Amino acid sequence: MSFETIKIDTDARGVATLTLARAEKHNAMSEQMLDELTAAAKQIGADKSIRVVILAAEGKSFCAGGDLSWMRAQMEMDGPTRSAQAGKLAYMLQALDTLPQPLIGRIHANAFGGGVGMASVCDVAIGVDGLKMGLTETRLGLIPATIGPYVVARMGAAKARRVFMSARLFDADEAQELGLLAKVVAADALDEAVEAEVAPYLHCAPGAVADAKALIRALSRPIENDVIEATIAALAARWDDPESAEGIGAFFDKRKPDWASGQG
Repeated sequence: MSFETIKIDTDARGVATLTLARAEKHNAMSEQMLDELTAAAKQIGADKSIRVVILAAEGKSFCAGGDLSWMRAQMEMDGPTRSAQAGKLAYMLQALDTLPQPLIGRIHANAFGGGVGMASVCDVAIGVDGLKMGLTETRLGLIPATIGPYVVARMGAAKARRVFMSARLFDADEAQELGLLAKVVAADALDEAVEAEVAPYLHCAPGAVADAKALIRALSRPIENDVIEATIAALAARWDDPESAEGIGAFFDKRKPDWASGQG
């Protein structure tokens, strides 16, 4: 299957690199990218020759979140259509989260909104000094709903409370403290650090690795379809609130929304 917004490259060891390739858009997630990521996850998961997956990105950002033109288009959609669009992100994350292979995040730059969700579904995410992360949805009158189960599973509820609602940006060191990043390294040490996470798996039985990963999910609170559908419903309800129209409209109008204070 050919892709336009992502790339898949697999080396002779069976290490696949899944790369976000919308560098000109800071890898913001469009409907097409979500569809392609979901298809890629299914393709990779079914390929028994792939032993480890690296999630990476091109350009100046890892992922800027949802594509704003896609979000603006959602303002004009009816409720069921908008919910279907929200489901694309939700079920893409589920597809990555349930990959049988270990997923190693190569977080080379900023990650916001859905980008934080993508880091959260990695088994291990390595980030670089100087990056920023943030759950920025509430600035737009929205909520981090469909990414929420994975973010809370990664951070725990107590730590999530620090950043889930405030939309504030935080640096790589705080992301590590929150549990989003396992390690923080200099940019020129990133590939070495990622390889250090990949290499041990190449000495393990692939089926045992897959079963061990599945066991972790079974021993945790499973993120099943009922949970996902509840997050879609929560986001749909927020879209119907006048705050979302005001927040997104203000963003495109380059003005402050009517609830924002005068300080930043």
